[in-house]
Amino acid sequence: MAKIDTMLNVNSISRISAGTIIKGEIVSPGDIRIDGTFDGKIQSRGRVVVGETATIKGDIVCDNVDLWGKVDGNIFVKDTLALKEGCVINGNLHIRKLSVELGATFNGNCKMISESEFDKLVGVQSAVKPVQQTQHPHQTPAN
Repeated sequence: MAKIDTMLNVNSISRISAGTIIKGEIVSPGDIRIDGTFDGKIQSRGRVVVGETATIKGDIVCDNVDLWGKVDGNIFVKDTLALKEGCVINGNLHIRKLSVELGATFNGNCKMISESEFDKLVGVQSAVKPVQQTQHPHQTPAN
């Protein structure tokens, strides 16, 4: 049963692979991983992972961010923003918690906010619905 659970979690991650270029808007109820280039706004109720090869031009609104790549835009995080070694941010941060590794670059202003301030700032995105746990057809219910 654990194998099925893991498979479901992996398949629920939206991914933009290295070498891929996308312009537009992403609205996702789950996690997103970007290793390519994205130009536009990202809204997620999950974690956004910006890989080492990623470049994002636009705002990110989500629950958590792990950032290794480059972002030119503002970041609004309900919980934790983790700036990893080698990342570059050119924009303003509105976050609850911040983790910064040695070697991370940040050019902008940072405002620490509460969850309620986050909800007011982003208007509690009604377009992004929380992920509902669905039962796999071969999985027995846990009681």
